[in-house]
Amino acid sequence: MDYIAINKKLWDRKTEIHYKSEFYDVDSFLKGKDSLNKIELNLLGDLKDKKVLHLQCHFGQDTISLSRHGAIATGVDLSGKAIEKARELNDKLGTNARFIQSDVYQLHEVLDEQFDIVFTSYGVIGWLPDMKKWANVIHRFLKPGGKLVFVEFHPIIWMMSYDFERIEYNYMDSPPIIEELEGTYTDRGAAIKEKSVSWNHGLSTVIDALIKTGLTITDFKEYNYSPYDCFQNTIKISDRKYKIKGLEDKIPMVYSVKAVKNL
Repeated sequence: MDYIAINKKLWDRKTEIHYKSEFYDVDSFLKGKDSLNKIELNLLGDLKDKKVLHLQCHFGQDTISLSRHGAIATGVDLSGKAIEKARELNDKLGTNARFIQSDVYQLHEVLDEQFDIVFTSYGVIGWLPDMKKWANVIHRFLKPGGKLVFVEFHPIIWMMSYDFERIEYNYMDSPPIIEELEGTYTDRGAAIKEKSVSWNHGLSTVIDALIKTGLTITDFKEYNYSPYDCFQNTIKISDRKYKIKGLEDKIPMVYSVKAVKNL
């Protein structure tokens, strides 16, 4: 099974829909809206003149936002269509972000640099089968003393059925989850039906993989909300804060990790 080809096709299709969606609100972004959330901004800190590698950047809004905050930002994504749209956005805005099309695991074949920060966030590691390989990529691209900022949906979320009525998937690592679903999180009625291949990764798998590379974890937090209205049965608590109706404050929805590469 060529999961890379399957997921690349999926995300090429999704990009066309996402770019035009209210969810991503490209018009507001072009007018200056910051796509980054408080969680990651607090962890990223001062970005002025920092070299930042943004893994799995989709069509580049967060990468460009990093540039707007003063970073020298490089975004990487598997989807050629996403990278094409990211470069379009970058050109329209006159920002200095750089975009590279690559699978995360193969990035060393097209990029040979080290960065002050590696950043990746929200719905990313579920598309990768091996957390040890992922952690090694991060370690490879960080300068000594550089830091990882990682924000992700909590594995408890991925255990649940799409309507959050029951537990349907494994918390711990398991065989690939192969699905063929209609629509996408920005528009569940969108005319798209493509196969996807994904994996669930428990917290211990992720954290242990980072520790074993030699990274030192300096901050770990869990959050009882999502900054995005991308799940079913949500209620809005406040600006950029959504919870699952009936499960408010009962489950974590997001977690964050900051880790430093030893000198």
